[in-house]
Amino acid sequence: MIVLASQSASRRALLEAAQIPFEALSPGVDEEAAKEALRADGLDARALADALAELKALKVSRRVPGGLVLGCDQTLSLDDGSMIDKAVDRADAARILRLLSGRVHHLHSAAVIVLNGEPIWRHVERVRMTVRPLSETFIETYLDGDWDECRWCVGCYRIEGPGVQLFNKVEGSQFAIQGLPLLPLLDFLRVRGVLAT
Repeated sequence: MIVLASQSASRRALLEAAQIPFEALSPGVDEEAAKEALRADGLDARALADALAELKALKVSRRVPGGLVLGCDQTLSLDDGSMIDKAVDRADAARILRLLSGRVHHLHSAAVIVLNGEPIWRHVERVRMTVRPLSETFIETYLDGDWDECRWCVGCYRIEGPGVQLFNKVEGSQFAIQGLPLLPLLDFLRVRGVLAT
């Protein structure tokens, strides 16, 4: 069994669908403060996702000695390298969607496994995503229908829901978009004997 250092419904659903035995615990991390400190150190989007995933796993690892703790995080960077965070409110979500409209961005999905306070595995997967040009009408209609769900997602979209309508091209794993580089994780769990080979 592994311990997921997250309360993300999407990550839980991915693990459940793959029939991976797990329990989920909240890491209790102030993500915004951690993100601010790590950005001040000059981390790019990929390194930031990796560092935040490790931080969450380390925090939970203290509470479960001997447990394999999985921490995850995602960051989003625009084609110019600038990063986008989760929306603070609906107006900010509309601003983010306008910013993504007609552009390429990269989603970095990181996973780190910690055992007894030591990282023993990590993987960061990058997905290249092209958002089609979005009209103001589409943005408002989309947020009217999915705001309660997409507000928790970086980039304000759930690819497994109506957020798929934002895109005209996606290059990479849908699992990574949903919050977890699942296939590399499955490989690691088979090597560790958690899953049958």
